[in-house]
Amino acid sequence: MSEEDAPSVEPADMGGAGDQLRAERERQELTLANIASKTRIPLRHLEAIEAGDFANLPGRTYAVGFARSYAKALGIDEGAITEQVRAELGAEDPSERYASGQALEPGDPARVPSRGLVFFSIASILLLLAGGFMFYRTFFAPASGPGSILAAEQRAEAEAALADNSAATPATDTVDPAGEVVFTALQDDTWIKFYDGAGNQLMQKQMAEGERYIVPADAVNPQAWTGRPYAFSITIGGQSVPKLSEEDVTVKDVPVSAEALLARAEEPAPEPTPQT
Repeated sequence: MSEEDAPSVEPADMGGAGDQLRAERERQELTLANIASKTRIPLRHLEAIEAGDFANLPGRTYAVGFARSYAKALGIDEGAITEQVRAELGAEDPSERYASGQALEPGDPARVPSRGLVFFSIASILLLLAGGFMFYRTFFAPASGPGSILAAEQRAEAEAALADNSAATPATDTVDPAGEVVFTALQDDTWIKFYDGAGNQLMQKQMAEGERYIVPADAVNPQAWTGRPYAFSITIGGQSVPKLSEEDVTVKDVPVSAEALLARAEEPAPEPTPQT
């Protein structure tokens, strides 16, 4: 059954959006690495979503877009999850703070300001606050209005959906294990080295964006070394498989035969080695 035909599942009422996503993922016996492969969302962002730690995400718009993609990958109600994320983020229109005022307690007319003076003072304060807020928005946050927030959220969600459609990883049982392994550079001037198990160099260069390298089928235990593993897409027999890493780290001596890459896709991603 295709993802489009799969029924939408309502998320369980069990806390925050991150709790619901984690519980559903565990119910389906999926790992975070499985979700990262499907959505192309880095593992650290998925961990932050499950923990409800939205401050560690690039921004509000990406928190909503990533959560929608996560829910879609699990087949649960995307709208309910994104609405809960918005609620947890707690966007507030500053005008709501002053929508209602505190009632004044009655007192000695000789000791309290006249009603006209009170109303004038309140109106002046509100005008000053509104003017300050508009000045801040105009000069320091020109794109922070409610309409801008909604538009930015829609753009982020569209970008996340495009990433789902264009870079989704198929189930590994549909990939031909004898297929041709191809690395394609996604950025210009991206260095990578390929060599076999004996250390014999197969290829080393700065690859241009869109340039492809086919790993020789007769290479014994081919391996790769690069400082930008996220900048190479990988296919086996024309089918996409996960990148060597989504992180900005150096990877070295990583097996890149079809068999090894398919095995990586079936297992949680190993801890990356930080660049020095």
